Amino acid sequence: MKISALMTSAGINIGICVLLWSLYSVLRKQPAFVRVYFGRRIAEENRLLREAFILERFVPSTGWIVKALQCTEEELLAAAGLDAVAFNRMLVFSIRIFSLAAILCLFGILPVHYFGRKMHRLEISSEQLHMFTVGNVEVQSRWLWVHSIVLYIISGVACFLLYVEYRHIARLRLIHLKRATVNPGQFTVLVRGIPKTTNESCSTDVDDFFTKYHPSSYLFHQVVYKAGKVQKIITGAKKACGMSDPSTDTTLDQSCEAITYPCSLCGASSDSFRLLPTAEVAKNIDNEFWNCLQECAAAFVFFKTRYGALVASEALQTSNPTNWVTDLAPEPDDVYWSNIWLPYKQLWIRRIATVLGSLVFLVSFLLPVAFIQGLSRLDQLQKKLPFLDGLLKKPYMSQIITGYLPSVILLLFLYTVSPIMIRFSTMEGPTSHSERKKSACSKVLYFYIWNVFFVSLASGAVISQLSPSSSTKDIAVRLAHVIPEQTTFFITYVLTSGWASLSSELMQLFGLIYNFIIKYVLRMKEDIAFVPTFPYHTEIPKVMLFGLLGFSCSVLAPLILPFLLVYFFLGYVVYRNQLLNVYRMRYDSGGLYWPIVHNTVIFSLVLTQVICFGVFGLKESPVAAGFTIPPIFFILSFNQYCRTRFLPLFKTFPSQDLIDLDREDERSGRMEHIHHRLRSAYRQFPGNEDIKLEKIVTVGNDEDQDEGPSSGEPNGEETCEEQEPSRRDLSHPTLKGLPVSRLWDSVRSIAFLWTAEKRSGDSALISASIN
Repeated sequence: MKISALMTSAGINIGICVLLWSLYSVLRKQPAFVRVYFGRRIAEENRLLREAFILERFVPSTGWIVKALQCTEEELLAAAGLDAVAFNRMLVFSIRIFSLAAILCLFGILPVHYFGRKMHRLEISSEQLHMFTVGNVEVQSRWLWVHSIVLYIISGVACFLLYVEYRHIARLRLIHLKRATVNPGQFTVLVRGIPKTTNESCSTDVDDFFTKYHPSSYLFHQVVYKAGKVQKIITGAKKACGMSDPSTDTTLDQSCEAITYPCSLCGASSDSFRLLPTAEVAKNIDNEFWNCLQECAAAFVFFKTRYGALVASEALQTSNPTNWVTDLAPEPDDVYWSNIWLPYKQLWIRRIATVLGSLVFLVSFLLPVAFIQGLSRLDQLQKKLPFLDGLLKKPYMSQIITGYLPSVILLLFLYTVSPIMIRFSTMEGPTSHSERKKSACSKVLYFYIWNVFFVSLASGAVISQLSPSSSTKDIAVRLAHVIPEQTTFFITYVLTSGWASLSSELMQLFGLIYNFIIKYVLRMKEDIAFVPTFPYHTEIPKVMLFGLLGFSCSVLAPLILPFLLVYFFLGYVVYRNQLLNVYRMRYDSGGLYWPIVHNTVIFSLVLTQVICFGVFGLKESPVAAGFTIPPIFFILSFNQYCRTRFLPLFKTFPSQDLIDLDREDERSGRMEHIHHRLRSAYRQFPGNEDIKLEKIVTVGNDEDQDEGPSSGEPNGEETCEEQEPSRRDLSHPTLKGLPVSRLWDSVRSIAFLWTAEKRSGDSALISASIN
């Protein structure tokens, strides 16, 4: 690929980014889309918004970028949880390490590559990208020591930054454990695999077992029922009948009497269709609901102290490990009720089935990746498809096909990966939403590393060049030879899947389409309680894949680093804005995604050393190749130290901290209150309460909201039950700029002047006609 083709791809993606970012800065100010771009703030703060017209709404602005950058880590932690902070630290780590790598490689290694051979040079725009890779360095070159030194510096600094971030996240996790809000999951154990006995009720078995074997710490228990689809049907029926609060329900008129209509045949009155009282409907629904329930072999067991729950969850209860299986329960909002009633002895079959399904899906993706790699190699495309010769000879078409089209097609195929992997993870039987997303995150990450990285390399050149008699050494040599050549595809992939996908995430295209269909096509009322959670299982693998590309190509093809740095900087702004305004934190795993990030970075560093070992071997430089072996042992030793020092904190809670918390609660007298709250913590069939809109305020200001309210801004004490405000009191929901009252006064003044002028003109005409 030529530099001009790369610039064509970059120009297209830059244009898309500028267009979408400008549209976002305008659409976020429109009242019709405020629930799309401020879903978290509206749902959690229970705000009601008013519509108004302001000219500033239609002018792009950058105030939201400043607000996203000014947000502190404490504010992000309070708004989006520890998982969001861990995700943010991952971006900070990437910005730091690749800023250093870009400085060292662009100013130290890139000149060595470009002037590696004595040859006639063209203009930069006409040069091939191969001229800027290690492939342009002569064999047995004496300049490979520069690569070795830079590789040592990047690996050492990366390990140091990893240690700092791991220690920081571990400290925040301990603070998360001691937070002021009590977590019921610390007092609760989820018991599965309860064996069947002669007792009629599973509840009796649970009570007898824990009263006998945990008498000092056992408090009470709650049996899980197998409801399935019945639960969803009944919940919907309750919501339709206004079961949340019949006294204040506005859906049905409680004072309505039976209405009679004359019969069309005989003329007599009939009351066959009448409105039943809500209380009567509620009683019938509850009776039918409880008759359909069935106890399953699972229960939530509550303990008097946190330490008692921890001991019970870590201990093996019986000699049969498949009976009375205990684990610390997830947070109440994190419970995935649909999987708790699954038989425990069935889970290992489900895990094997999902692994096999994931492998089949992994292999089936080889065909589209091979096809995409064929598009990126123009010479092979002309040989296999000769009827495209006339089209491919046009310079602009060839640049678009080789520089932009392959990465776009791959991006479209990759959109199907996350939904399928989350389905596989659900089939495994996780008991919490966070565990399900964490499992899907690992699967998507493995998929990206295999198909986007290894398969792209293999399908690009290795498969076509290897014969069945090739040995393992030949495969390693070919792999080392093809990585610099495939850097062109990786750069275009960063532009398309990185820059453009961030713009799509900022615009919330699916949310806009859904909002338009609900409001303007189906004419339905918006559900303010429906706010999505952040897709960690999609975004973390994407960022980690770009990190892998950055480490593996930094020394071999440093031209990719500026594009990666732009992606990480844009991602830092976009993701912070989305976490603060769009996505709602329903549950928090406590930073459990960070070990995945750490292991992926360690894998990337080791793989980089292995690839450089093969490349330096191809260049017949045994000294440079030998220098890549010591960092591998150093990186693996560092990883083992981190696993020993920090990883246990992410697997369980320290007994010392739990005992200190228990003693503090007992001294302050809060323990009885905590025990009382545990009785209503895990509600398998909660009532459907509508969110009450308590306050009417403005949101989404590009400026700071700490200042006093501007003229025309509604008072924060005003409630939605009060009478509708006059037109002069309205203000825009997403701007603090010009209030409507001033605009309305201006319009009235202009209309008055225009009317007076018209009247004076009419009077002059009448006088002239009389005269």
